[in-house]
Amino acid sequence: MNVSNEINSVRVQICGEEHPIKGKASADYIRRLAHMIDEQMKDVLDKNPNLPRHRAAILVALNLADELEKLREEHKELLNLIEQVQ
Repeated sequence: MNVSNEINSVRVQICGEEHPIKGKASADYIRRLAHMIDEQMKDVLDKNPNLPRHRAAILVALNLADELEKLREEHKELLNLIEQVQ
């Protein structure tokens, strides 16, 4: 991720809707994140076609939070293993 002090403004498509996103990350990075969200939203909506988009977004957020928490735990375990070896 390229982070700068400059604010980038990028228009992205998520579920067929255009969203303006502003952030300090590079435009490419913001687009990659939006693409990841778009893919996950499509997957949730394909499996649950009657689910409102806002509920699909909540499920995607929960899935991403779960993945993040698992990665944090794995990172913590790896750091503990490194400390034990040293």
